[in-house]
Amino acid sequence: MSKSQTSPQIPPKYLQEDELSDECKKLLLTLPKERGWLVSHIYNYQGFWALPRIIQGVIACQQQFQAQDSDIILVTTPKSGTTWLKALLFGLVNRIKHPIFEQNHPLLIKNPHDLVPFLELKFYVDGQVPDFSSFTTPRLLSTHLPFASLPKSVQDSKTKLVYLCRNPKDTFISMWHFMNNLRFHHKDTNSIEEMFDLFCKGISAYGPFWDHVLDYWKQSIENPNKVLFLMYEEIKEQPKTHLKRLAEFLECPFSIKEENCGVVDEILTMCSFKNLSNLEVNTIGKLSTGEENKVFFRRGEIGDWKNYFTTEMSEKLNYVIEQKFQGSGLRFSYI
Repeated sequence: MSKSQTSPQIPPKYLQEDELSDECKKLLLTLPKERGWLVSHIYNYQGFWALPRIIQGVIACQQQFQAQDSDIILVTTPKSGTTWLKALLFGLVNRIKHPIFEQNHPLLIKNPHDLVPFLELKFYVDGQVPDFSSFTTPRLLSTHLPFASLPKSVQDSKTKLVYLCRNPKDTFISMWHFMNNLRFHHKDTNSIEEMFDLFCKGISAYGPFWDHVLDYWKQSIENPNKVLFLMYEEIKEQPKTHLKRLAEFLECPFSIKEENCGVVDEILTMCSFKNLSNLEVNTIGKLSTGEENKVFFRRGEIGDWKNYFTTEMSEKLNYVIEQKFQGSGLRFSYI
């Protein structure tokens, strides 16, 4: 199914289970486990599901990461439009340092995941102490961690959290494709029925999906100066409105001059799916963590789930989501 099956590759670090610390191995023996999407088993740590190597990174991150008040952390469940929002965030925050019109803009020569790196998947995956000295202020970082599992320094500081949510049907389909693309060291791929059943039970990377989303949704209502809750579908429908909203939340609003000069439009154009997916770095490059950059660009559309879901699948997930989000005031757009 994946082109990568034709050439041997080393899986990303977070898929390698042979370098777990003894401490992490002992911990895994005490945790609930289920069949994994990517590796043999997925474990429940602090109420969410994760791969063994990721749990090791999470623990190191929680113990060591020291947030700064000026930090900006992008939070998503996997496959919710993370790559796109990383690009938008980088272009927006760095528009003075790196004018959007400049020829060698970082977004043209680096993948968004290298510019806005993951805490637990990159910096702390080996339990190491990372060096943040090369980072300029504000530091742009990202995580898939649920709110309750964020490092205490993030929760206690003025660090701003930008949360991106995508409808669960498209999130699931995107995750299923992505996971199968990463299973290049296997001959088989996961059937959509098996993975859908696990997803509906809440067993998915960093899931349950509904717990992850609802916790940040509640935080955004209780603490709107700290947590901004964005919907993928709403940004797709009104990109200008939501980019300006993001800029205001991050206290770097667009000036009238910038708007008149087309800076908002230029950021959106540079960060569009069409532009990013066709850049050389994103067609042949690789991340330092091992993934090919192209696996982060599949379709970027709303409603792709209709090409895969049966009526029964759609009705089943509708029921689960209705039960879990009842009374929350949160509604999803499936188009």
